[in-house]
Amino acid sequence: MDTILCDELLEEVLRRLPPRSTFSPSTSDVSLVSKRWLRLYRSSRSRLSLRLSPDNCTPPHSLSSFLSHFPHLPTLRIFTDNCEPHSLSSSLSSFPDQILLSVASSCPNLTHLRLPPEPVSHFPLLSLSTSCPHLTHLIISVSRPLSFHWLVFFHSLVNLVLLVVPGDIKHVDYSKGNLDAELKLETLALRGIQRGDYGFDWLWKSSKNLKRLRLQGCEGIGDDTSVSSFVNCFKGLQEVELRRCGSIVDEILTRLVENCTSLNSLLIYHQGSKEGLLQFITHSRCNLQKLDLCLPVDLEDNHLLAMAEMFRGLSSLRLYSCFLVTAEGLRSMALAMSNKLEELALINCKVEPGLLTTLGQKFRNLRDLDLSYNEGLVDKEFILMLASCNCLRKLTVRGCKGLTNASVVSMFKSCKQLESINIMNCPGIDAEAVELFVLNCLQLKQIHVEESKLSNVFRSWASKRFIEAIV
Repeated sequence: MDTILCDELLEEVLRRLPPRSTFSPSTSDVSLVSKRWLRLYRSSRSRLSLRLSPDNCTPPHSLSSFLSHFPHLPTLRIFTDNCEPHSLSSSLSSFPDQILLSVASSCPNLTHLRLPPEPVSHFPLLSLSTSCPHLTHLIISVSRPLSFHWLVFFHSLVNLVLLVVPGDIKHVDYSKGNLDAELKLETLALRGIQRGDYGFDWLWKSSKNLKRLRLQGCEGIGDDTSVSSFVNCFKGLQEVELRRCGSIVDEILTRLVENCTSLNSLLIYHQGSKEGLLQFITHSRCNLQKLDLCLPVDLEDNHLLAMAEMFRGLSSLRLYSCFLVTAEGLRSMALAMSNKLEELALINCKVEPGLLTTLGQKFRNLRDLDLSYNEGLVDKEFILMLASCNCLRKLTVRGCKGLTNASVVSMFKSCKQLESINIMNCPGIDAEAVELFVLNCLQLKQIHVEESKLSNVFRSWASKRFIEAIV
């Protein structure tokens, strides 16, 4: 049979092998069959992850040679051990640059690249843009002084994640730069921007095609000139994520109200103000469909009522540790909202008796339900909600210590379409219930559960039906 299969056909077979699971060997085991199978396995790989050590001043000497065995590789992720972005000694400072040069010389077909958190220089980036013209997704770190003009050479780049390594703010002269460039970027994620950082004025002006903007750990959006140009990327903006962005959250929300009508998804995690959020909700001209909030002391019942009134097309609502929101506020919001909601998450929130029954009866189109870390949740309340949630495909009750085997029985009886479930850290659910669940939940594709609760019967059935168990 091995001689009958041509290389192209065998490569296609290797591509179609299911991913590794708890119950089956790794697809890499096929490489042990013969040198031919090893060569074709490498050639058929669609993604590769490497972990390197900066113990020596250069990456492993054979890195370029090793990567050359994967000529068609589209996705590469590289990590480094025990190394913080700002802790490299001068002798190791060229380590990330040499990694990048090795990648550029060996992987011409890359479309997705993730590099270590150590900052890279401009020259290797220019080499990468020339050698990998099809690159669409890039995750890298850069150091100050900041310059983004190298981006104009990445003609296919649509998704960029940039970590700005901590350091002193330095001015750069951009007078000779291409100020009229228009980048193709659709997703831009930035981490570590400080107030007063130079260079962002050009980046905002050149990012007119942005659909997704994600800021994390940012104290500003650039220097004084960047403030006025920031709204240049708002015209077609659809998604905004603000994680731990301190005082600039209110500023950004105000600018969204004034300059953006296309926004349909907003995420705010930590920091902001009650007034700023309420102003956005009540004055926004966007048809918001997804709202994800983790605001322990900045979200109150009046915000919920304003959401129900202003965002009638909301399909996804996720609340995380919103301690000031009451059960009565959630119930009032549910009654005021339309029944279009498909995703609901109340993670570590106040789930009081009667609330879930109301939510289940109101939101009968729920596809995704997350009630993680609600330790007061008990079987009776949960089962009554599931009776109305017949469309669920994904269910998460991680850390719900009050649930028992009775809830598991209700899951497969009421939710015939379940494809994914997370029952980690639920001590009231035992191995027998997990086994019963997999036998009766015919659409199941993925389950999160402790390995100690996986019986031999479960493993057998999961292997036959290609169910992924994440432990």
